[in-house]
Amino acid sequence: MGMRVRTCTTKRFVPWTPERVFAVRAGLPERYQAMPDVGAGCGLRQGEIFGLGPDGFDFDTDTLHVIRQIKLVKNVPVFAPPKAGKLRDVPLPRAVANSAKIHMETFTPVKITLPWLEPGGKLVTHEVLFTTGEGTAVRRENFNVYAWKPALVSAGVIPPRQRGQRHTASREDGMHALRHFYASLLLHAGESIKAVSEYLGHADPGFTLRVYAHLMPQSRERTSRAVDELFAHDHGPGTAQAA
Repeated sequence: MGMRVRTCTTKRFVPWTPERVFAVRAGLPERYQAMPDVGAGCGLRQGEIFGLGPDGFDFDTDTLHVIRQIKLVKNVPVFAPPKAGKLRDVPLPRAVANSAKIHMETFTPVKITLPWLEPGGKLVTHEVLFTTGEGTAVRRENFNVYAWKPALVSAGVIPPRQRGQRHTASREDGMHALRHFYASLLLHAGESIKAVSEYLGHADPGFTLRVYAHLMPQSRERTSRAVDELFAHDHGPGTAQAA
């Protein structure tokens, strides 16, 4: 029998530009326009954004505590810890802090009561920043169809929906694109994979590296520059080759 070789099928993505982030933001209903600020500025997942409350913000230490999410279990919204139970703290940029403050002044946080972890679980109540116009928890499928996809259309990311048809499928342009943007921004600024992994809430920095390695051109440039500087003297390989 021949040996089976496992191949990596991780698809490389192209991160959004700042212009696209801002264009999609502008296309969202006003009550949701601070969502991309938190996603692109702090790297939160969609469910973590839905579950974000005032208790997550520490404006004195410029820290955002990611302590819960709202997710669907058997089509029922529930409160739960972040993915894999990995609570984390991430830097809170001033721009995101200001956006959150303005949002909370415009849309007062609402107390939402949901089961904990699973349908039928213990009911818990938390204040959350983002709710529907009726003051209920934001449901992923409704948000994606009636808010996110129209914002993608208005930003020119996907074509307008044809009458009687669904919006064009665009998995790579879901809210997760905001996390990719955040990661690419940090890596471009020279942040380490370990730090990026911690801020994103990944269990394994190796996973972060596999997903985002192609966004690290500066690493290759730094390596080449360091070697060139080392061999900049007469005893370098370039001199020997020339001789």
